[in-house]
Amino acid sequence: MRRSRRLLPALLLAPLALTGCGSDSLDSAAPPDRSELKARAEAAQTVVEHVYVTQADGFELARQSVGVIGDYGFQSTYVRDKGGAQLTLSVDRGTVTDKNCRTVPPAAESCEKDGKGWYRVTGSRHEYVRSENGLRVQLAADRGAVDRAVLRAAAEDAHPADDRELDATLPEPADPGGPAADGGGTGLPPDRGDLPPDGDGAPQDPPGASG
Repeated sequence: MRRSRRLLPALLLAPLALTGCGSDSLDSAAPPDRSELKARAEAAQTVVEHVYVTQADGFELARQSVGVIGDYGFQSTYVRDKGGAQLTLSVDRGTVTDKNCRTVPPAAESCEKDGKGWYRVTGSRHEYVRSENGLRVQLAADRGAVDRAVLRAAAEDAHPADDRELDATLPEPADPGGPAADGGGTGLPPDRGDLPPDGDGAPQDPPGASG
């Protein structure tokens, strides 16, 4: 069973470099083929069907924030260039209804139907959440930094990424000549020839090496 993971709190993302994923910032070149995009999603421990994107005026995707939530879910953070306000987009398997609206993670203090989704408040944060295609799509922010109208607009815009958006959102493929190459492509450190085959003993010096 895979260990569930959550990304670092969004407030830690402020120093990250920003990369826009809006249609006006996408490269005009053709995106990679679907197989490469699927491989990049798998490397990020998610699947392309869970990768969603959105747009909000003044916000740009912090590409380094892209990663897994839960087992195969997806999460990313958008940062406003002025003031550093953040929007966190999360997509994971599940549904939300009137009955469980307050209990879906994270548990909310209040929940009300609003348009196609629900508006929830939890402490200093608020979010919009909706269900579609067996997925729960959530867009959250600090109430003091992002007002409800902006949050709702971004939540309504959230949609499955097309191939160009996937290319602009998913982490780049690992460098085949990078550190993993030293471990034979496994990502593991290279074998130490001076270590004993069993146990955790100290490196073995060749005969006569000691004084």
